[in-house]
Amino acid sequence: MQRREADAKVPLVSIIVPAYRVARFIAATLDSILAQTFQDFEIIVVNDGSPDSEDLEKVLESYQDRITYLRQENQGLAGARNTGIRASRGSYIAPLDSDDLWHPEHLAAQLALLEADPTLHMVYADARIFGDVPEAGKTLMQLRPSRGEVTFERLVTQECSVNVCACVIRREILFRAGLFDATLRRTEDIDMWLRIALHGGRIAYQGRVLAEYRRHPGGLSSNTAAMIESFIGVLSKIMQSPLLQNASREVVERQIHVERARLERERGKQAFLAGDHQAAISHLSRANAQQGSFKLTLILRMLRVAPGFLRTLYGWGNRSVTG
Repeated sequence: MQRREADAKVPLVSIIVPAYRVARFIAATLDSILAQTFQDFEIIVVNDGSPDSEDLEKVLESYQDRITYLRQENQGLAGARNTGIRASRGSYIAPLDSDDLWHPEHLAAQLALLEADPTLHMVYADARIFGDVPEAGKTLMQLRPSRGEVTFERLVTQECSVNVCACVIRREILFRAGLFDATLRRTEDIDMWLRIALHGGRIAYQGRVLAEYRRHPGGLSSNTAAMIESFIGVLSKIMQSPLLQNASREVVERQIHVERARLERERGKQAFLAGDHQAAISHLSRANAQQGSFKLTLILRMLRVAPGFLRTLYGWGNRSVTG
């Protein structure tokens, strides 16, 4: 399949769709884009060295008049997004992973906010989770609400969490902040939002559900410990920024401390579920030393004297032993 020639008319919005092992999902994603009530856009699909390229390109054949198709060696999600952004022409960038879906009014609703307020650089909305996962049917903001004005500090503390599947961004701020970090294979989106905020980008959100977010059992985001570890890396990286003010630096330092304790709790939980009670005690003891609580102290005591009873309690409650 060849890259189609650029239309003479420059679109207002460029939709960037990275593709990797998504041949069975991408048609529904593209259909949701083409069903938008707002139609002044281009679609750029970036094949990120996908092993199912043959099947992917068969699916894309019926969309070839509506998309720009690019192929590259695998660079990860961030690298694929960057390739699409660099090839784009629109004033706004709308990223959409190739297994997620937009509601028909998504672009119209997000652009209405951006066009009404030229000081806004980015907006995001809520999305409903679907797929074979326990949280299916809930929305991302139900699980992690956005509270108050979106600031650098609230992004650090995750009081505000951007939903990448339901956001629209001014092109200029992405290039000012330096695009996505292709060295990151997880939390590359959080890193991007933090840098946008540091570079003076103003972010806002609305609570409308404007997208459907697919979660896969065993997907990247399901590895909680790895996600926390990656987030710690992003926070450590942002600490090196010359743009970081002292007050914000203190917020980042505190959050790194919080995340390290959370990582120990998660590792302790996994060790407990694997039956390695000694490792669980070791991890949870470190978590308690960093960020202690009565609940964690009680769990540690039970782990030492009655691990079987604690497992029974966990089974009854079907919830984290570490809170």
